[in-house]
Amino acid sequence: MYWTLFITFLKIGAFTIGGGYAMLPLIQREVVDRGWMSKDDFIDLFAVAQSLSGIFAVNISIFVGYKLKKISGSIVCALGTILPSFLIILAIALFFTQIQDNIWVEKIFKGLRPAVVALIAVPCLTTARSVKLSKKTIIIPILSALLIWQAGISPVYIIMAAIVGGLYYGLYVKKG
Repeated sequence: MYWTLFITFLKIGAFTIGGGYAMLPLIQREVVDRGWMSKDDFIDLFAVAQSLSGIFAVNISIFVGYKLKKISGSIVCALGTILPSFLIILAIALFFTQIQDNIWVEKIFKGLRPAVVALIAVPCLTTARSVKLSKKTIIIPILSALLIWQAGISPVYIIMAAIVGGLYYGLYVKKG
């Protein structure tokens, strides 16, 4: 079982580009399809992992490993997720002076940008669908994205406004 966990999260760490959100569809497919966790449990795990500090994908891998094999499972899954990135960054650091002005490297990264956007958009849409956002509530994330992207407002202010709005709604609007 440990070997399966390690290989699964090694594959997730090695074949996803763009960070934790880009890894989310692959993690969900691997974890839910193998029966390690239900889809509802995975969405709960997603919410908890998002709220914790640290690397999103590593948080998820630690939780999955812990659920299946306690502390040793957490360590195995975390290593599987971290190891590919560590080795890639190590290789880049070793050869950076030789590749930093290479036109092909620049073209590769430009080609990866649209794929990363798609890899991040898919889990957002999947999560929105699974938590059953209504047309009315979808306005909030769209407005937030537009304020950050077009108006240049810091995400910190958006988060603070969301906290205040959520508290107001929960304490006064919903109860009243």
